[in-house]
Amino acid sequence: MTQAEQFTDTLVLPYLNHAVRMYEASYASRGDIDAAMRFGCGYPKGPLTTLDELGLDTVRDALAARYAETGDHLHQPADLLEKLVAEGRTGAKSGRGFYTWAEGAVVADDETPSADDAPQLRHEITSVGVVGTGTMASGIVEVFAKAGYDVVYVGRGEDKVAGVRASIEKSLDKAIARGKLEEAEKAAVLGRLTGATERSALAGVDLVVEAIAEDLEIKKQLFRDLDAICKPGAILATTTSSLPIAECAAVTERPADVIGMHFFNPATIMKLVEVVTTELTGAEVDETVRALCAKVGKVAVSCGDRAGFIVNALLFPYLNDAVTLLESGVADVVELDAAVKEGTGFPMGPFTLLDVVGNDVSLAIQKELFAEFKEPGFKPAASLEQAVAEGRLGRKTGAGFLTY
Repeated sequence: MTQAEQFTDTLVLPYLNHAVRMYEASYASRGDIDAAMRFGCGYPKGPLTTLDELGLDTVRDALAARYAETGDHLHQPADLLEKLVAEGRTGAKSGRGFYTWAEGAVVADDETPSADDAPQLRHEITSVGVVGTGTMASGIVEVFAKAGYDVVYVGRGEDKVAGVRASIEKSLDKAIARGKLEEAEKAAVLGRLTGATERSALAGVDLVVEAIAEDLEIKKQLFRDLDAICKPGAILATTTSSLPIAECAAVTERPADVIGMHFFNPATIMKLVEVVTTELTGAEVDETVRALCAKVGKVAVSCGDRAGFIVNALLFPYLNDAVTLLESGVADVVELDAAVKEGTGFPMGPFTLLDVVGNDVSLAIQKELFAEFKEPGFKPAASLEQAVAEGRLGRKTGAGFLTY
């Protein structure tokens, strides 16, 4: 095994094992786990498909060897992995693993959703509200307006509201320059926008998506306001990537109407939306939001309300492991990034990705995962803590693990 292959195995095997445990716990379907990592991270294949192609027995043996070496619970082969191997379900080569295979391709089986299962709009959605004026909020406004929805967006001041419209105009002009949009379509999209500085402007919308600061108390106050302002039956959604949605729902008189719609940045380009339900989210609300995602050209995946949802819960422990591997001194940042890209086909190496996301954001998410799952291996790496303490947050500050 080459050194590059060793680096890749060190980082990727625990990620694959964690995906098995996520599926084993019935937190998300196999298809949603795989789609989340493909459309949320740009990975060429999802983790469960990757396992089937590598061979479940091969991965199990490699994990067992690492577990014997490290004693780290995260390297211990998942119980389901052991079970499937014992049953002879070793993946594509045996015709059955997490999926069913024939002639090298996945074929339908009893877990494959049928066309009849496609979600339907159980609530009428004609107008959408968006709270927030940052990059994510502006992107979400554009997504809905392009899809034909009237959008009311609310900011803290006229300058912020004007900034959203200017950002969308700039985006539309770029699309026109690339031949992907006509001037008439631009005018139509802009005609669907209504900016406001008061939340009361949201009284008549059918769905509100909030994209404000990632601070639980600030979000809870917003949901109190939305509960008082919005009409009965309006769906209240949050784009939070890490905060408990149930706590936002709990401050309202309509917890069945509260749901997570975790868009990925930039919202106009990234296809994935994690649709996150609490124990109290209504089934028709869940189905409506999934159907709405499809109508606006997004891929919806379903999961429950816990730290990290699907993508962050699988991605950030892998990134944290990369920092820990760097600390061991086996290679530098550039070598590790290159090895992982070459060995996995991932669009970027772990350190480039950390710098793109922002090391402060990455650290905050990793802390949330460590607090919820109590896994010793999820403890934020010391070098990640140090980078944030020194203000090396990534591309946005000009320096992170790499220099820009």
